[in-house]
Formats: sequence, structure tokens, C-alpha cells
Amino acid sequence: DDDMFSSAFCENSEKLIDVHLFALAAKYYSLSSLGVCTPLEDVLEALKGDSEGATGIKPDEFMNNKKSHEVLVMSELVDSIANYCGIKQVIDIGSGKGYLSSFLSMQYNLKVYGIDSSSSNTNGAHERNRKLKKHWRAYQSRGKENLKSQSLEKANDRPVENEINCKRINEELLNNANSLQNQDQVIIQDLAPSCGFTEMAALETNTETEADLVTGTQSHETKLSEEVLAILNVLPGDAVEDFSSSHNNCRELCEEEKMQRKMTSLKTKARKSSESNLYFPLTSCITAETELGDIVTDLEDCMMVGLHTCGDLAANTLRIFTAKPEIKAVCSVGCCYHLLSEQFENQEECHDQVWGFPMCQYLKDKGWCCGRNARMSACLALDRVAVGQMLPTESLFYRAVLQVIIEEIYGVTKSDRHVGKTFSKSSSFVDYVRRSLKKLELDDSKLPDSCIMDYYEKYKHRMNELEAFNMLKVVLAPCIEVLILLDRLCYLKEQENIAWSGLVKLFDPVKSPRCYAVIALKNQSC
Repeated sequence: DDDMFSSAFCENSEKLIDVHLFALAAKYYSLSSLGVCTPLEDVLEALKGDSEGATGIKPDEFMNNKKSHEVLVMSELVDSIANYCGIKQVIDIGSGKGYLSSFLSMQYNLKVYGIDSSSSNTNGAHERNRKLKKHWRAYQSRGKENLKSQSLEKANDRPVENEINCKRINEELLNNANSLQNQDQVIIQDLAPSCGFTEMAALETNTETEADLVTGTQSHETKLSEEVLAILNVLPGDAVEDFSSSHNNCRELCEEEKMQRKMTSLKTKARKSSESNLYFPLTSCITAETELGDIVTDLEDCMMVGLHTCGDLAANTLRIFTAKPEIKAVCSVGCCYHLLSEQFENQEECHDQVWGFPMCQYLKDKGWCCGRNARMSACLALDRVAVGQMLPTESLFYRAVLQVIIEEIYGVTKSDRHVGKTFSKSSSFVDYVRRSLKKLELDDSKLPDSCIMDYYEKYKHRMNELEAFNMLKVVLAPCIEVLILLDRLCYLKEQENIAWSGLVKLFDPVKSPRCYAVIALKNQSC
């Protein structure tokens, strides 16, 4: 019933008279009840092609539980969309420290550009990149575990031959080390039976390869070179390094050998480059008018992603997606609704400004406004409260009493400054007030401790009342979030170049309260 909310309030006083009905109405208007979301399983099934899922890397090895959950689920979806659209480039907007970006690159071999406005985040991402590089081979080897096990099973049928052949390769490599030519040639170091590639070497030396069929009359030395090159193709980049130009007495190589070894050297350099750049962190502020081509110089057909893009950034991500023909798909999870700019909040005409809310023409025509208090409420986590993770009542009480002090003692009703996380650093209410006043640049010398405690005692009995009020805000939070998310979805529905768009619940809301993704794919002709 559309009158459900109004029945919960007194018609004359407009006070809440039926809390149970209020809670039922709020649940009715939540995304989980409205039936407007597309199940994640249905999306993955629709996008599924012939490719098998990637295996090997566990994100919880280098992320906390919350981030690991988010990255694991979202990366699978992003990879599915990229495969469906036939693209390999991903632009991660608001990439932060690069958790999603690096995982997409390592696990799914996607070329990822992570863009963040904070240079400290970008620097942090570079540092994480450096640390991950140390573990790169371990992660990479897990993804090839099945392939290696198959090779092992085949090679185990010839254990004695394997050891003999590998030993022969070692000896001849060492004997012919001086025959490799300057920068264009390579040498394998420490290739022992325990290196894990013995079986691959033996496989090449015991079977007739395509190269053997074509060049059956080649000398023994040329055949040995081919065997070495075959091994190089399966070795990780760090097992191959440029041979020093100080070595002399190099024998003449035929043109075919030169070309083969040059190609091997290039492959090695490319592999090393790939390991050095798990992804590309960039620092830039993104707005609705941003030209991605100015930031990403090799921009090609790609998709945009955003994991908890803050405030207007989520809205701007969708605007850039609809405007740029190179961007074929988008997957955006927003957060920080309280930081959204609203067109109709201050009743000031700013024709040139691009607002975070509303986006769709329907709400613009109605002049819809949420207001900061409502947007703050939308950030609350009902699902966490429902499982016993209660609101921080004491810190909220401190903040409420502080506001009364500031208004009555200093006459300040509005400030651009923020108290921040002062509560966690404070030893008492007096300490909290004094720390907060300093942050707000207000003189605390005219406020004795006794006066501060008088305010505390005056309102202490209303702490339960404050807790009840905040619980009502928590119950209402999903309804406000619905309005913001449906506004973004409606904006996409209004665009002519969109083939499909939808809202998808990606995450467990207890682990990650901002759990809904706005997803869209463009028409293939666009």
C-alpha cells in the first residue's frame, strides 16, 4: 500500500505513532523487496562464454576480509563482462591503493589503468605493486598448476631418460656458453633436475618436434639450440637474463638462429616488463568533463569500473561511460552518499555545474531533493545492526552535545571544518570537547571543565532517546539508498546507446554495506 508510510505518522502532529508499521513500510521500499535487482548468478550466466574461470590466486593473502570479499566477487564479474565485450583494457576509477586493479591484472590478465585523485593513494599503489612483484611467480605458477601436473604425469613414465637428457643439456649449455652473442642472446643459469622444468626439457628431447620435422638435416648444435629455446618459452622471465657483452670468441650463427634467439630475447624483455607493471596507477581528478584520452594515452575499447567510488565520482563515472564511444561497459559501486552534490538543495541556480543528484530527467523535472541529513542516513548499515553490530551510541552522543555547546557558547551553527575521528583519540568527554574545539579553530580557554561537564550531565538522560532516533534512521536508510541508486539506473535507461543496464547485489551487506553495483553494456554498434 502506497499509504503505508503516512499511516505510521499522526496526521495532525506528524509524529511517529506506529514504529512497527514504519519498519514494515521501510522494508517494503528497500531494493531487496522491490524486485528491481538482477541476481548476480543470472548476469554471470548470461555473460558466460566458452572460457573457464581463472584459478590460483587467493586475494585474502594480501587483503583484509572485507576487501578480499569485494575484490573476489567484483573481479569475476568484470572479467566476464570484458570477455563478453571482447575487450582487454579496464579503467578503474577511484582505484585507491589498487586492490581491485592489481587483482584484475594478475588473475585475469587484463590491462588495467587505475586512476585516483590522491597522490598518496597512487604512491601506495606503486608500493603494493613492488611488493606483489616479489610474489608474482608464486601467484603465476598456481594458475598453471593443472598444466604442470599434466606434464609431470607424462614425464614420470621416463624418469631415468629425463635425468640423463637434462644433464646433457646442462653440460652442453655450459660448454657452449661463449657461443652466445652479446645483447641479442640469452643463457639459462642453474638449470638442474630440481628446477621443475626437467620434464618439459625431456619431452622436447625425446619426441620429434615441429622444428625437427622442418630442419631434420640440421647439425647437433642447431638441434640443441632449439631444445634450449623450447625450454625458454616455459621459463619465467627472471630465469633468463642478458648475457654479458664482455664474452668473446662467439661463433658465427646462421641467420635463422639469430632470428630465433632475438625473438626469445624480446619475449624475455616483454615478460619482465609485464612483471614490472602488474597495472598502471595514475594520479588525476576525474570529473564529468574528463577526457580519458588525455590520461590514458593508449586508450582503446575498454570498460570502466569503480569499487566504492566516493560521492559525485560514481555519477561522473556513468556520465563518462555514456559519452565516450571507447567505453563499452561499466560496473560501478558507489559510496559516501553524504558527499553527493544536489542540484536543488540550496535553491541556487548554477546552470554550468554538473550535479551528483539527481541524474535522471524524471527526478530533475520534479525538482527532487534529499538533503544532507537524509544522505547521511543512507550511509548507515541496517544489515550490520541486524546481526548485532550496534551503532556507536556514545560517540554519537558526544557529537550531539558538542554541537549544542558550539551553538550556545560560540554562536556557530555551520562550519566547513570537521571534527573527524576525535572520539577514538579522547580519554573523556572533556578531552573530546577540547580536541574538537581546536580542530574547529575555536578558543577553548573561555570554557572551563565544569561547564563542559554541566552540558554532559544535562543531556545524559537523553542518551537512550538518541539511540532510538538513530535506530529509526538506520531502518530508513535502505529507502534513501533506493532513491539514489534508482536515479542512476533511470539515467542509464534514458540513454539511447545502452543495450542493457541493471542493479546487481554483488556483496554480502554485512561484510560490505554498500553492496549494489550499477552495470550497463552499450549496443554493439556504438
